[in-house]
Amino acid sequence: MKVRADVCIVGGGPAGLVLALLLGRQGIDAVVLEKHATFLRDFRGDTVHPSTLQLMDELGLGDELARLPHRIVRDFSITYEGGDTFRPADFTRLRVAHPYIMMLPQWDFLELLARHGDFTLYRRCEVLTVNRRDRRVVGVTARTPDGPVEVVAPLTVACDGRHSTVRRDLGLKSRDYGAPIDVLWFQLPREPTDPEGLAGRIGSGRLFIGIDRGDYWQLGWVVPKGGDKRIRAAGLPAFRAGIAASVPYLAERVGELQRWDQVSTLTVRVDRLYRWHVPGALLIGDAAHAMSPVGGVGINLAIQDAVAAAHVITAAFAKGRPPTERELAQVQRRRTFPTAGTQLVQRALQRAVLVPAVTGRPARPPLPVRLLDRYPPLRALPARVIGIGLRPEHV
Repeated sequence: MKVRADVCIVGGGPAGLVLALLLGRQGIDAVVLEKHATFLRDFRGDTVHPSTLQLMDELGLGDELARLPHRIVRDFSITYEGGDTFRPADFTRLRVAHPYIMMLPQWDFLELLARHGDFTLYRRCEVLTVNRRDRRVVGVTARTPDGPVEVVAPLTVACDGRHSTVRRDLGLKSRDYGAPIDVLWFQLPREPTDPEGLAGRIGSGRLFIGIDRGDYWQLGWVVPKGGDKRIRAAGLPAFRAGIAASVPYLAERVGELQRWDQVSTLTVRVDRLYRWHVPGALLIGDAAHAMSPVGGVGINLAIQDAVAAAHVITAAFAKGRPPTERELAQVQRRRTFPTAGTQLVQRALQRAVLVPAVTGRPARPPLPVRLLDRYPPLRALPARVIGIGLRPEHV
């Protein structure tokens, strides 16, 4: 089967669907190729930041988004061994329409975008190769349960994440900054008497992050790079004992973890392409720059990339043609500063907070955490970096 479109978008994540929605509203024929049958995935970031909530308002979808089941997070707490709790970020200090983070299952967010977009979404459509003609990308070939599909388009946009097929097939080179951590990801029931929102716990060489999803906790055990092998080798009883020791209110619930397939490993990467574009193709979001999970800002960056890309693409098609490579380069120029700046902050936090926490070195919180706790107005700064970003985009 052959499909023709103005823009072929590879990947039905936040960046891909926001871009498709924006292009469709300008009459640009976009197709989105999503390799899975649904948006339901074991690991999906659930943080919808203030800047994204503002964008949803600008798109006229804010009210409907707010009606989806969600939790509101107004600050972030870290509890150290011994019981001292610090709050390094306070989103209520932001002067924005939504001074909080909305914790919303990403699959619900993506289904909302899919319902309201004037574009064609192909599910169970896995891209295999990028097609070229005279060194220009002219579309992709994909695999579906009904047979191969060739999408022909003058512009292909890769939004297919850190393991991007498009990125690999184009042979684009990246700068790898390394990441000293990985995350073991699992769920446990949540009781009404538990803490609310986002909470971290540090002690005895262990760092846990808890995401309040209402009736259950989505939990991340942050470990040194490759440390999941050592933890799995020690066995499930030791794993459960480690959780109970670090998060006492979960001690009576760790028995819910009966099999290792209930625990996923998120391999953390931090990198950035030297070039986000070639003739006929653009890469954005994690396909262009893999982010650390620190701050949960990957979704925010990806969506802002999509808005910036939509402006450039729409302007070109308004002239009756697809964007030139020089125009695609404008997206990278605009988005490099917020991407590089955010990655710099993430890497600094990894070194100052996460690595000491997972290697058992911190006897007390690092100085920046203590200062933020002692002088509450300072908590607006990390809240702004996390919640708004270094260069927010607008519809």
